[in-house]
Amino acid sequence: MKPYEHGGNVYEAGVYNPQVRDFSANINPLGLSDKIEKAITDNMKNLVHYPDPSGLQLKQVISVNYGIKTENVILGNGAVELMYIYFHSTMPRRVLIPIPSFSEYERAARAAKCQVEYMYLNKDCGFAVDVEKLTELLPDVDVVILGNPNNPTGNLLNIERVIQLLKAAARNNTTIIMDESFMDFRSDAQLYSVMDMVNEYDNLFVISSMTKFYAIPGLRLGFGVANRELIHLLELGKDPWNVNLLAQVAGVAALQDEGYRIKTRQQVRECINKMYESLMQLSDLIVYEPSVNFILVSVEKTGLTSTTFVAKMKDKGFGVRDCSNYPGMDEFHVRFAVRLEGENSALLQAVRAVLQENRG
Repeated sequence: MKPYEHGGNVYEAGVYNPQVRDFSANINPLGLSDKIEKAITDNMKNLVHYPDPSGLQLKQVISVNYGIKTENVILGNGAVELMYIYFHSTMPRRVLIPIPSFSEYERAARAAKCQVEYMYLNKDCGFAVDVEKLTELLPDVDVVILGNPNNPTGNLLNIERVIQLLKAAARNNTTIIMDESFMDFRSDAQLYSVMDMVNEYDNLFVISSMTKFYAIPGLRLGFGVANRELIHLLELGKDPWNVNLLAQVAGVAALQDEGYRIKTRQQVRECINKMYESLMQLSDLIVYEPSVNFILVSVEKTGLTSTTFVAKMKDKGFGVRDCSNYPGMDEFHVRFAVRLEGENSALLQAVRAVLQENRG
């Protein structure tokens, strides 16, 4: 693995740095909703009590919002924790990861002593997942883990392709872990999500983050969906109080705030379309079409490496994600989170300045 790093690290030498505007983490630019903030402040005095180990109220709201049974839900201290719990609880031998993808997939698997194998995605094909090629590799692996939408490429597999993969995987006794952590940003999630199919496919485990869409990464909250037997096994393998009290009440408030969801999807889509069009006008860049709230860009034509480009952007007060440490990614790719229009305009101005200075 390449050196460990994530976006969203706004701390420098252990101190929060407000001078750098953070476009490295893919968090909802609308920020914390009023309902979540009220739920947190109203429950501060309840911190003298343990959180509900079953998280029943939150599971019930998840059940209503996603059309799944509470018995099929497990809560996590972020979606990442659920990956670690899964691998330590099931102990698969061989794990296949199409890359580039989220680095915690590999870290979680290796932490459980799994053998990790790669399927390299082709940048000349936009890093699209070749389902036929992936299917050919299924007989040799126990688990495949995929992001849908994938981070950092933004690629999506439609539901027909995922079902095709699930059926092939079932024939080979292979489990598919589908990370749908960015799916909430899609108003057409029904065309891609397989969350409601976990009872139809025993070889399916779907994980989802609530921290990104609801802008609560500091609280850590996610959930997983699977058949009842797998959920029971995973519950045995976790801390009984892994989701704290404030995260649980924040999750309930979040899922009951339909207005926030509608506003988010509308504004993020408008901002990402405008940002994508603006970046496409810069001939120095290769821009990949986005599907959710981030955009992958190659700076190879500038002659700069991604690390150098990121450093130049930081000098101008912007933090963007250097993707060179993603396995399967070269040294020229960066990722921009999408924020609100004024912030995006400022970022674009800085990008243009870096490109102009580099030209001459």
